[in-house]
Amino acid sequence: MPEITETELKKQIEKSDFAKLYFLYGEEKYLVGYYAHRLMQKAGAKGPKDFNLQKFDGGDTGVDRIAAAVEALPVMAERKCVAVADLDVNAMRGAEIQKLWELLDGLPDSCVLVIYLLAFDFDERRDKNWKKFLTKANKAGATVPIRKRTPAQLEKLLCAGAAKRGCGLSRPVAARVLGLCGTDMQTARNELEKLCAYAGSGEVTSEMADLLTVKNLDARVFDLSKAILAGNSDRAYRILDQLFSQNEEPVAVLAVLSGAYLDLYRVKVSVQSGFSAAEPAKHFNYARKEFRLTHAEREAGNYSAETLRQCLNVLLEADMALKGARGDRRTVMEKLIARLIWIAEKGKDD
Repeated sequence: MPEITETELKKQIEKSDFAKLYFLYGEEKYLVGYYAHRLMQKAGAKGPKDFNLQKFDGGDTGVDRIAAAVEALPVMAERKCVAVADLDVNAMRGAEIQKLWELLDGLPDSCVLVIYLLAFDFDERRDKNWKKFLTKANKAGATVPIRKRTPAQLEKLLCAGAAKRGCGLSRPVAARVLGLCGTDMQTARNELEKLCAYAGSGEVTSEMADLLTVKNLDARVFDLSKAILAGNSDRAYRILDQLFSQNEEPVAVLAVLSGAYLDLYRVKVSVQSGFSAAEPAKHFNYARKEFRLTHAEREAGNYSAETLRQCLNVLLEADMALKGARGDRRTVMEKLIARLIWIAEKGKDD
């Protein structure tokens, strides 16, 4: 059976029409875990669960033990289910990897083997073991890549989730929530639960989202960049103080801040060259992050390309200072904000 989609997987689960093997992996870890749990519930539902549903941690369990569970017959049921989380094929060597190949080549009809990755990802183009594993898994059963949802898809899911919980949520407010907490599905669901509990049977508003949603690092640093570009030094330093009080790593903060200025520069140069603000997405990795270019387009018109180049230079100097341990890290960041504000105010387009 070749690679299948989530839709096909759902149909197979609903009909209990199982393959011998399912390999679930991909960027959206919440859904990887969700579908693995659904398979376990359905495929190992009949008979004594201690016998017909066995779960293993792939990091702590050898292939021999997994194979023994797979080959053991189900008790008072047509089939059993064996689930293995985070089996690291790339870490296997010698006899162990050969045992895995033998297991995949000879899976019995009486067991549904579910292998799923929650803790890490892999590169099938560079990792030979994973490439071979995918080939064998597709012959033995089905591989199911779970891709990251787009912001638009997540907005729709949040709105539907709010309706199920008896309250209202508009698409613009859903977009606001995602802009604050990020696009990790589990985090977004957690924030939705909190907002719906607060709203009760009413409407979730932008004010509620701003009040209750926990901001991720990108959102907080985006606020920092907006304060700097607006020349609001008081707000910029308050946000920096919050980031330090929350023990955010300065190098990580600087990386996100530098990314925001890179977005501005790329959009500025693109528009000046006669292209659209979306042109950088064709040349750089903006997959599922195109909204960053939209934000940058609104700000880039206020600054010259030379001004933005100067900003990038001082960001690079700060990066070298932080990584070279030259001076107090907080002082480095405070000086950086002062210099960025000064450059922005001096170089605004007429």
